[in-house]
Amino acid sequence: MRNRTRPSITGFTLLELLVVLVILGLLASLVGPQVLKQLSGSKTKTASLQIKELSSALDLFRLEVGRYPTASEGLTALLSEPGDVRGWNGPYLTKRTIPADPWGNAYQYRYPGQQGEFDLFSLGSDNQEGGEGEARDVGSWE
Repeated sequence: MRNRTRPSITGFTLLELLVVLVILGLLASLVGPQVLKQLSGSKTKTASLQIKELSSALDLFRLEVGRYPTASEGLTALLSEPGDVRGWNGPYLTKRTIPADPWGNAYQYRYPGQQGEFDLFSLGSDNQEGGEGEARDVGSWE
């Protein structure tokens, strides 16, 4: 007759699991704020890069047409030809869409501009003028 022994069942005790959870909580409290800080800064950098891309398209529009789009034509003049212009050779954006800012809001375009020949800007996460941190305005004049 064979001697059958019960296989031993190994696992973690409740105390060991609690210790691991406390350690993970401490790590999250140390690392979490740094990750969130980098995430908010990346949205501002993304907005700045998109504004530079749109500004280049506006400059190309000006080279070919002889002027920047009017305030009423707006950024859509980069995608479809306004009715009364000569020399339009667009669309001037490769994706053929005007991107929203990283917070999902439309970019603001003003011509003539208050900061330069034109103003192209995002109002930040709060979608209101002014603000600090992630809520600050990001513009073509920076």
